Amino acid sequence: MTRKKPAHTASTPALHALERAGIEHEVLEYEHDERSGLGFGEEAAEKLGLDATVVFKTLMVVLPDDSLAAAVVPVAGTLDLRALASALGVKKVTMAEPALAQRRTGYVLGGISPMGQRHQAVVVIDYSALALDHVLVSGGRRGLDVRLAPRDLVTLTQARVAPIAAL
Repeated sequence: MTRKKPAHTASTPALHALERAGIEHEVLEYEHDERSGLGFGEEAAEKLGLDATVVFKTLMVVLPDDSLAAAVVPVAGTLDLRALASALGVKKVTMAEPALAQRRTGYVLGGISPMGQRHQAVVVIDYSALALDHVLVSGGRRGLDVRLAPRDLVTLTQARVAPIAAL
């Protein structure tokens, strides 16, 4: 996979972060459909014709000190809040309200990327990502995903890796 000077039309903080870091990636775009009835991640997997185990969603949680963390888990699974709290070394985390997540990250719901956030949250990536050659995460808007090596995602986001998903 080579870094492409893409024919895509997107320019987001996530894509800028990848470019600045010189990380190989591929930008994939699809037409987001508000009426699809699918979750954002499921829609991405379906529209891009990919298995939901390689497409990851970014979920924002609130820690006891009111800071946010980003949990990156496969679309095919669900986030285990207890496991995430343990990985973060806190007693409990709760899902962030959408408005708070959008305000702190600078991204809209369904387009929240673990990369290039306005106020960069601590990132925890489910360990299942490391078994894959490539993962897809949001590129910073609905209908925009980025394919990259999971270790590059860990490096760029300075992420912790832990078993935080129930598949």
